Amino acid sequence: MVLFFWFSTSFFFSFADQQETITVTHAYLHHIMAKRQVLMVAEKPSLAEAISHHLSDGRAQKRPRAVPVYEYDGMFQGQPAFFKVTSTTGHVFGLDFTAAHQNWEKVDEDELFNATTVKKENSGPKIVHHLANEAEGCDVLVLWLDCDREGENICFEVMNVVKRSIYRLENIFRAKFSAITREELTTAFKTLGRPNKNIADAVDCRQELDLKVGCAFTRFQTKFFTGKYGDLDANVVSYGPCQTPTLAFCVQRHDDILNFKPENFWRIVPVSVRSGSVLSFDWDRVRLFDEPMARLMHRSITDGGRTAKVVDVSSSSDTKARPTALNTVELMKIASKMLGIGPHQAMHIAESLYISGYISYPRTESSAYPASFDLGSALGEQKRSSMWGPYVTNLLSVGFTRPKAGVDAGDHPPITPMRCAGPGELSGDSWRIYEYVTRHFIASLSPDCKMRKSKIAITLGGERFSISGKVVEVAGFTEILPNSAVKDDKLPEVKIGDDFVLSDVKFAPGQTQPPGYLTESDLIGLMEKNGIGTDASISQHINNIVVRNFCSIETGRTMRPTKLGVVLVHGIKSIDPELVLPTVRSKVEEYVTHIAEGKAKVDDVLRYALDLFQQKFRFFRTNIDRLDGLMGASFSPLSASGQYLTRCGNCQRYLRFLSARPQRLYCQNCEVTYNLPQTGQIKQFSNFTCPLDNFELVILHVDGGKSTAICPNCFNNPPFEDIPEGKHMSCDDCKHPTCMHSLATNYVCDCVDPHCNGSMAFVPRSTGKWKICCNNCPMMILLPPAAQRVRVNPSAECNDCGARLIDISFPDGKSTLPNRADSICACVFCDAALASCVEEVKGRAVGFGRGGSRGGGARGRGRGRGRGRGRGRGRDDDW
Repeated sequence: MVLFFWFSTSFFFSFADQQETITVTHAYLHHIMAKRQVLMVAEKPSLAEAISHHLSDGRAQKRPRAVPVYEYDGMFQGQPAFFKVTSTTGHVFGLDFTAAHQNWEKVDEDELFNATTVKKENSGPKIVHHLANEAEGCDVLVLWLDCDREGENICFEVMNVVKRSIYRLENIFRAKFSAITREELTTAFKTLGRPNKNIADAVDCRQELDLKVGCAFTRFQTKFFTGKYGDLDANVVSYGPCQTPTLAFCVQRHDDILNFKPENFWRIVPVSVRSGSVLSFDWDRVRLFDEPMARLMHRSITDGGRTAKVVDVSSSSDTKARPTALNTVELMKIASKMLGIGPHQAMHIAESLYISGYISYPRTESSAYPASFDLGSALGEQKRSSMWGPYVTNLLSVGFTRPKAGVDAGDHPPITPMRCAGPGELSGDSWRIYEYVTRHFIASLSPDCKMRKSKIAITLGGERFSISGKVVEVAGFTEILPNSAVKDDKLPEVKIGDDFVLSDVKFAPGQTQPPGYLTESDLIGLMEKNGIGTDASISQHINNIVVRNFCSIETGRTMRPTKLGVVLVHGIKSIDPELVLPTVRSKVEEYVTHIAEGKAKVDDVLRYALDLFQQKFRFFRTNIDRLDGLMGASFSPLSASGQYLTRCGNCQRYLRFLSARPQRLYCQNCEVTYNLPQTGQIKQFSNFTCPLDNFELVILHVDGGKSTAICPNCFNNPPFEDIPEGKHMSCDDCKHPTCMHSLATNYVCDCVDPHCNGSMAFVPRSTGKWKICCNNCPMMILLPPAAQRVRVNPSAECNDCGARLIDISFPDGKSTLPNRADSICACVFCDAALASCVEEVKGRAVGFGRGGSRGGGARGRGRGRGRGRGRGRGRDDDW
């Protein structure tokens, strides 16, 4: 760093001024070295910006990077310091198996329980390089990661990255905060603690357990069933230690509904009309299931007329208690039940509101505030609101009440509004979530709702009936939380012994009704009660069973299991009920909590849990026929599914195309299944065949216009040695020198997006819609559609950019190129006439490719680079 500064500074001075340069340089170096160099790392770029802004009083200067860095001078522990504030983008590393255990086909699933795992840098910005680079020259690290278990785990990921520069533990600090406000961040900065290794270890334990158990069961189930049935409509038949018990709750309610036996019943309902209000009395017997007896009693009651006698009048006070403070589970339940926002989306919105400083940290188990929390300041912030400001002002003047007793879990305070906002500042679902959080907070500090309850009992024909009513005396918290409001239901003034004239005595038939399907709110409550997931993961587990086609969201946000979801739970339960019940997972979660509390060791818990699930897996695999029997009764075999599409290169019989997820081709004669990309539309490709294996090609059309030719056999069994094991190969990756569809034949240039390492290849067609597509990212170039013939010239390159030239022929006299012949050989980038007739399009990424960044500019270099793009059979992070 010293040498760099010397040369860069000296550049601005003449040789004659060298002595002055040395003096200035040494003075500045002394100034820098006198300051502590502090690196502060947040979890997200927006949070880093907020921290630097508040702690520097707005003086921080932004240094643009893929992940921005904010710099300012200040004081650290009483000494001058130079601060650099940057961030990760979530977890720096993800847990995965080594290459030896990645291949689905070659690795026995039982081996995964004892397989070696590694931490791999997550995709996206190169955070490891970024953090290591920024840590150079720094002697202090302050970690501002989210204050939950996942955040604590990321702390140690960051520490591992920067340990070569900041290796002394006494120079590593942890900031604890629950809101993005100046006061909260300033307090956290003044009271720095240390990162907690036990909490980070608890996350590592859960990650490894979920990876190994989920992968073993999922790989086995997926290979077994997608190889036998054609209409599963699921890319993977996954299992998860939390996911599957969550699904089991939904299936159990589905079974309760199907097994429900309705019964007819009859009620007697006296009715009176007073002052326009209809009063319906409840029968003390409630209902009868014997129709003749019910009719006999109704006749006996009505024979005596319609005048009843008042036998009892009572009145009492009642209270509807204000809500406890808001925690994560309650927010998710309310968002789904009242606002119609799913828990996954609700938490995404709440996270955004937290980052923007509107609410406190939204992932908390606490429903009680610590005694030190300044409720008055948080409430006073809302006086400026045009919607509830007057209510808050009055509440502060008369004195607010602390929220009723809840649970202080010791993690974060309950979810609290930290900033006043209005519907003009926030909009849509963000405003609805913020509004509810704020109203709930104000309601929790408001008086209880006070009511006067009354009850009238009458007798008619020897039978007793009653009716209850209520009148609100003090609205209390329901004034600010309208959805909790109590409706007045005033009864008439009567005395014991009065005659009560009825307008009718109804004979009302009815039928018992089955329970409804679980709502998301119901499911969240069951998961919390049974210890499935945490406040941070519950929403993800619910989202998983939906996106994997095990459940669908119906009207009223009810969770209705699909045929696959029902069969899967029933089948697994028939083999080992504990695999779908919450008991085993909740016990493991209890042990993981012991790790976080320092009461257990990671290796002990991991070994216990993995041994348990490995034994269960072996028993499950041995008895898979029980589940297969249910699958066979519900789904169609491959031989009876799909439609004929293209020919097999081995037997020349037609392959069946199975369009239900996962998309694939099946040869009934060879009994072989060929996987296909899982997005886009598959069609036959004009009877073109692959010169390597004689399979007929298919073509993949993707939304946005991209097209790619695919040989079913080469896609699954790449013939070239440099294609990574487990990867698929399409024709625009193929290096065959003579095939008219290969990359070697149709390569034009490197991708025009400078951030993509793909290749632009011409897509051969017989007529129309000529295009050049990247084999890696969504980039596409549309050529003149009026051309009659288009091909890549195999021996001509552009002298300016290096791209291959394109031969284009138009029908006689119909060239769309200004002042050009009907046939030309030109560069689509550098030939002005041709470039004016082409269009650059950034469509959606091909399903089996790696999505690239967006950008422009040709960079044609190199030739015929056959890369193996794509996904393997499935991803190991799908559980």
